[in-house]
Amino acid sequence: MRARAAIYLSLLLISGCKQVDEGERPPGAREFPRAYRPVSAVSGNSFSNEQARDDRREAVTVMDLAAIRPGMTVADIGAGEGYYTVRLAERVGQGGRVLAEDIDRDALARLGSRVESERLDNVSIKLGTQDDPRLPKGSFDRIFMVHMYHEVSEPYAFLWRMRPSLKEHGQVIVVDVDRPTNRHGIPPKLLFCEFERVGFRLAEFVRKPELAGYYARFEAVGDRPEPRQIEPCSQPGDEAEQAVAG
Repeated sequence: MRARAAIYLSLLLISGCKQVDEGERPPGAREFPRAYRPVSAVSGNSFSNEQARDDRREAVTVMDLAAIRPGMTVADIGAGEGYYTVRLAERVGQGGRVLAEDIDRDALARLGSRVESERLDNVSIKLGTQDDPRLPKGSFDRIFMVHMYHEVSEPYAFLWRMRPSLKEHGQVIVVDVDRPTNRHGIPPKLLFCEFERVGFRLAEFVRKPELAGYYARFEAVGDRPEPRQIEPCSQPGDEAEQAVAG
């Protein structure tokens, strides 16, 4: 374990990522391992122009892949300006519910105004934190994390606390870009590893031009590990580890 920790530290130095002191982490995250990867700075709450995304049928493609139907209850994590929130609200209909979550109070205020102006009565809004989305237990058929997971600085605590909010057979949907985490993306292998460490399995993985990236669907399996039992993932591939070890 000491050798592996040394490798992780060396990887941090190679990548140019500043090591965060334990005291700088959210108190609720300190029982979980630190993620040994750089984290993208928050670049705003709108991934790109909504019309451009609609023109390439992004949201429709994602919702079709996720089998979103009327009456479902879904969560939009990192909802930002609400691109997915409003489209999910239309898809699930008045018999369904959408919870829009973000850690940015200003973004949620703007989204609240949008929800009110568009009369989205099936949408509610929730403030989360870096290490906890604060979702109600056993509530969601689907949880969406679209072009935001690479900004999660405490993935093990965040996913661990998110998992109980799924209904039986509920699923987590991630849409992201295959590039380094400090360039507003996350390599799929690293994504798969972080989810697996907290008790999820990959159910589907798709690359489509409509997504400007990839789609991954996860299901919870077995029991959640205890926080101290979670072993952090290294960067994808062995090349960096071999270079340090050699």
